[in-house]
Amino acid sequence: PTRTPVHAPRRPHRHPAHPPRPGRARAALRRSAGKDVGALVVANLAALAAFLWPLVASALPAQAHVAVPYVALALAPLAVLVVLSLLDGTVRSAHSLALLGTLAAIGAAIRIVGTGVGGVEALFVLLILAGRALGARFGLLLGALTIALSAVVAGGIGPWLPFQMFACAWVGAGAGLLLRHVSRWAEIAMLIVYGILAAYAFGLIMNMWFWPFAVGYGAGISYVPGGSIGDNLASFLVYSLVASTITWDTLRAVTTVIGLVVVGRPVLAALRRAKPVTAATPTSASPSRGAAATARSSRATAPSS
Repeated sequence: PTRTPVHAPRRPHRHPAHPPRPGRARAALRRSAGKDVGALVVANLAALAAFLWPLVASALPAQAHVAVPYVALALAPLAVLVVLSLLDGTVRSAHSLALLGTLAAIGAAIRIVGTGVGGVEALFVLLILAGRALGARFGLLLGALTIALSAVVAGGIGPWLPFQMFACAWVGAGAGLLLRHVSRWAEIAMLIVYGILAAYAFGLIMNMWFWPFAVGYGAGISYVPGGSIGDNLASFLVYSLVASTITWDTLRAVTTVIGLVVVGRPVLAALRRAKPVTAATPTSASPSRGAAATARSSRATAPSS
């Protein structure tokens, strides 16, 4: 009798899982980056509104402007938390965090040593150079963390702290948004001009939020609740000119210029050498190239018959 061969049951052929398409991955990264940028813009606009609350209150009805100062004081720390929570992958790496912590500690020490010395503010030199070399997002975080760390160490925690954190964060971020393709000396000259403008802008915006509390009522430069924006803005500019622009802000600008001229180029070079480099991921290669490379490697290592 003829034996019927018994065949083993065939196993179902399983196709390997398809790797994610590079186009879809890039689109997902772009969507995530867009959401982060949108949240950053909203948080910074909220902080700017908190700074400018006297002008915002002037545009509101009389029954509403009374609550604006309290809203501003509550909004500023909330915006700080939103910004600090938006650490993307380029800042979460161990190298970036170590560099951020080191520079924040250096900046805090510089600020503590220079506090109260007649407007001498060498911290701006570090913030501008770091923002320029390491990018706007890094400069934003460095400015905020430096002020927070120095306040914790020196006992300077108060309602002014979130405003100082945002103002210094904007100084560092602005340096990272300047023109890129310039020569070395043109770059230093550009940073000097930016440092002067940042020194005066810092004084103006820091004066704005507490100006109504500092002057009180009845003076010629006092904040007038319910007054027009033009009248209040004119009073504020006179107050700021007398209180800080001529003295503190000018000394801050001079200190920044001297620091950038003396240490600008070597510090920029050192920060750029220390800048973390994002390595290319293995998944960026196409599957066919990876398979071809594996086949070539196996042929090269296979023993000859």
